[in-house]
This record gives sequence, structure tokens and C-alpha cells, in this order.
Amino acid sequence: MIRTHLLRLFLALFVATQLAGAPAMAAPPEGKGKPGKTQKHDKGESTSDSSVLITAAITIEQARRLAISNNYTGYGALPPGIRKNLGRGKPLPPGIAKKAVPTPLLAQLPHHPGYEWQVCGSDLVLVAVATAIIADVLTGVFD
Repeated sequence: MIRTHLLRLFLALFVATQLAGAPAMAAPPEGKGKPGKTQKHDKGESTSDSSVLITAAITIEQARRLAISNNYTGYGALPPGIRKNLGRGKPLPPGIAKKAVPTPLLAQLPHHPGYEWQVCGSDLVLVAVATAIIADVLTGVFD
């Protein structure tokens, strides 16, 4: 009787340890995993993550000229620690001091459906509305 209980206990512990370790060894769900990595498909073609980021379609120099001509300069830069977290493909840092782009300037910037322009310090940032992922950063536009 004790032998049967010990066998059941051992079996239960073995099953529990196997189940607990299973999620750690499982492959990530489709479309998940490390950003920037490509997925291989059966046909040998590779595609990137389903959320493809666009570019700003305007250079820093062009955006700077627009800011100067509309008198939107003199904005203070972000602290270096926060500014280095503003990068293409990264989420917008939580709690970052962002401002709406002034309407006259916004009308002159390229429009991208699903994205919005934001001012972060002295930088002009293009952000995906649904995910808050940074698509492009134009640094020092409002210095």
C-alpha cells in the first residue's frame, strides 16, 4: 500500500515537472518572437514581421526648414537617456513628454494613414497609432 502511494506520488511529481517545463520549451506563436527577425515559409521565401513600418518620406533638413518658416523653433531637447530610447521600431517610452504638432506645420508634413506625427522634445516623431511603435525619428527639427 505504501509502495503504491509512493509510486503514485513519484508519477504525479514527474508529470508536474514535465508540464511546468513545457511552456518554456515551446516555440513562440506565429508572428511573435524577436523583432526584426524574418520568418521562413515552406516556399523558401522570407518575410518580415506583419507590422511593417514606413519611413517619414521627408528629410530632417526639409522638416527643419518647415519648422523655421512656421516659427516653431527653440524647443528643448529630451534628456539623453530618454532620447536614446526614441528609435525606429521601438515603442514610444511611457510617460514621455510629447506634444501635438502645430496644425499649420502638420498640414505641410506627409500624411501616412495609421500614423501620427508627434513632437518629443526637439524631435519630430512618426508613431503608429494602433501600437505606439516609432516608425521614424527626425532629430533636432525644433532646436
